[in-house]
Amino acid sequence: MVRKILTPFQKFARIESLSGMLLFGTTLLALILANSPLADRFQSLWQFKMGISTSGFELVKPLIFWINDGLMAIFFFLIGLEIKRELLIGELNSVKKASFPLFAAIGGMLIPVLLFLILNKNPENSRAWGIPMATDIAFSLAILRLLGKRVPLGLKVFLIAFAIVDDLGAVMVIALFYSESIKWSLIAIAIVLLAILFILSYRRIYAKGIILVFGIVIWLLFLKAGIHPTIAGVLLAFTIPIRQRIGMETYVEKLCDIVDDIKESGEPETPLLSKNQIEGIDNLEEWTEKVQSPLQHLEHNLHQWVAFLIMPLFALSNAGVTFQGGGNLDSMLGGIIMISLVAGKLIGVTFFSWVGVKSGLAELPEGVNYKQVIGIAMLAGVGFTMSIFVANLAFSGNMFLLDSAKAGILAGSLIAGVLGYIVLRIGSRKHTV
Repeated sequence: MVRKILTPFQKFARIESLSGMLLFGTTLLALILANSPLADRFQSLWQFKMGISTSGFELVKPLIFWINDGLMAIFFFLIGLEIKRELLIGELNSVKKASFPLFAAIGGMLIPVLLFLILNKNPENSRAWGIPMATDIAFSLAILRLLGKRVPLGLKVFLIAFAIVDDLGAVMVIALFYSESIKWSLIAIAIVLLAILFILSYRRIYAKGIILVFGIVIWLLFLKAGIHPTIAGVLLAFTIPIRQRIGMETYVEKLCDIVDDIKESGEPETPLLSKNQIEGIDNLEEWTEKVQSPLQHLEHNLHQWVAFLIMPLFALSNAGVTFQGGGNLDSMLGGIIMISLVAGKLIGVTFFSWVGVKSGLAELPEGVNYKQVIGIAMLAGVGFTMSIFVANLAFSGNMFLLDSAKAGILAGSLIAGVLGYIVLRIGSRKHTV
């Protein structure tokens, strides 16, 4: 009954917040294992090689590759679906709706980067500038969930819309600045395949088999071309149609006809279905598939897999920083990332939100006050998933700097989460809705 009365948005927030709690648990487990007598076995597990090898083709990579480049492509595919939905029919489909989270997201990306560049004096660490840009929506919503009815719905909508714009910015940064030397001939082939999928989408032709095959090929082309293959997941998501193939009115008419045919077919006491009843059920499934938005259907089916499997697995395999009295970490790099996440997000989101409202280009969401905006600005410093992902790209092959960056991300995310919770608890009162 509870599931029936929850709105799709509430379901989304519920899954993300539960995922955040699971992320916290797997992160803690990774840290414990990485600093226990089992550390060597734990770290070597992610280097176990697996893949496909034939006489003419070979793709054999460590397990950590299949998580970070393979499963995370599905994570980015889901982000792409969410971005497309929000741009077309959601909280970003008009200037008025998008303006406030857009201002907040721009500030939340620019100021942390600027702060990092100002504080960092070591050229070797310069590639880490993109790390403090990100906000982890799962962790942030999990913290909001702890506040219960103190948090108005408008504040959750603002956080989700803000985080989606933030994710879009992070995806663009990864594509432009964290890719290797690009083989344009392979990219050209991938673009042709994407163009074919866009044409099919425009004509409302949606075939899961074609999407799957094209998706794997495009992923491989991006991998071999030197652009991080997770970007392929985002681009592929934009080819998924959002429109239904038939309208709800047509579906209801067909549904009534099918139900009448099923009632008239077969004996009600017979445990086996008649031939006409089986055909009616098959027709029902076919028409039900036609009335569903392919984008919405895919997003619904993937959301829990990403929230409860892919993201926790990513955390378990990437959050295991080894601490040995702190001597094996670059404390300066970790400290700059921590400050950039906490102070950068706080200043950027708060200031740019204020500028947007004062300029008349944006307005505060209904039921939201400036104290709560400051609280969200602090929560925005919880970078985690995307920040660790960028850190892997920035310091691939350099475990010393990578672990240092991860330590800064974990410390900054923890501080931001605690401060955000305190400010939101003080600045909010219980809401009945």
